[in-house]
Amino acid sequence: MYLPRSQLFEWEDLEWFPHAIRDLALDYLGVLEVRLALYKPVLPLLRRMLEQTDTFKVVDLCSGRGGMVLALYEALASDEVNIEFTLTDKFPNLRAFRDISSKHLLNLRYISDSVDATRVPAELVGVRTIFNAFHHFSPWAARAVLQNAVKAGQPICIFEIPERRLLTIISLLLTPIFVVIATPFIRPFLWKRLLWTYLIPFVPFMCCWDGVVSQLRAYTISELSELTQGFEGYEWSAGSTYIPGQLGHLTYLLGASRSDNVSHIALPVLNRQ
Repeated sequence: MYLPRSQLFEWEDLEWFPHAIRDLALDYLGVLEVRLALYKPVLPLLRRMLEQTDTFKVVDLCSGRGGMVLALYEALASDEVNIEFTLTDKFPNLRAFRDISSKHLLNLRYISDSVDATRVPAELVGVRTIFNAFHHFSPWAARAVLQNAVKAGQPICIFEIPERRLLTIISLLLTPIFVVIATPFIRPFLWKRLLWTYLIPFVPFMCCWDGVVSQLRAYTISELSELTQGFEGYEWSAGSTYIPGQLGHLTYLLGASRSDNVSHIALPVLNRQ
């Protein structure tokens, strides 16, 4: 049973919020995404979209720390899939972007300027992806993100872990404990990470607050489908699949222009809700 959706605020969305603290919180979330292998259920969906649209470029929006992009690129590259990723964000984490790009200079690029997902520059061409950030957008802004992709004629893939389930929200109240335990293992080592985690524990508090609010802001499959109404010439598919080894689900929304010869978005067999 889903709880009602609430458009509350998250600290990382506030323009005046210190970028240094935001980046520390995103470091924790990025490590969590990779350690829990949250990228794995994304792989067959993204790969099928790339194949069906005959595209080898991906423009990642709201990239955060970019850990999901690096994990996906390396997994696809290991299967000999030729692909290029461009990381973007409204508040770009340039330290993380540079680190990720340095690992694969030819195929992992980034935009250092702010990129608004509702107004993506026309020169950024490719499959648009948003990992675990679509819930940040209110319904009108979320629809603007989709509309911008449709107007540009670019495919778009939305992937979300948050769910408006009471059990998930209760479990996230333990987040401060997990942040305190994980901090010594997060790289690069930074003295300010210790300061804002242990001496002034704002990072654990921020991760807990934003984590709970993320669940309350998450869209259900039916709500995602409603956001696509009226976008003629595009084929959409919404559903969910279990995350291997985890209790939650990956919810997705995929859209592509019918002019790309995509009469329907053929997907792997998934557990849909």
